[in-house]
Amino acid sequence: MAARLNENMELAMPLRNIVTLIIVSAFAVYGYFEMQNRISDIETKYVLMATDLEKNTEFRIKWPRGEMGSLPTDSEQFMLIEHLSKEHEKLVDKIENGKAPFDQQQQLILEFYERRITEIETKINEMYELSGGHGGEMDH
Repeated sequence: MAARLNENMELAMPLRNIVTLIIVSAFAVYGYFEMQNRISDIETKYVLMATDLEKNTEFRIKWPRGEMGSLPTDSEQFMLIEHLSKEHEKLVDKIENGKAPFDQQQQLILEFYERRITEIETKINEMYELSGGHGGEMDH
């Protein structure tokens, strides 16, 4: 005999089976939403990593070319290099014109020795004249 479903039909099931079905359904729903949450987290991390990778690639290419600016220390070093370059040019110019600091120091020493030798010669000549010219003549 075939059972027909209608509004008067009754279904008998033990309470233990109903509770088990409710608990299994709750775990299934919880597991589904937990899995959806994990997938969403992974997708978010993927998008963030892809963005970071793109920015890193852009930085890696543009930074060495100077297209992204420079660090303050780099700017300071460039200014110091430029200053030293100008000082080097000045020294090269002085050396080529014979006015290098070493040449000036050497010139001062030579002038000092020349004055001292002239003073000594003058004193020797005075002593020679005072002695009455004895002992031969001094050549200058």
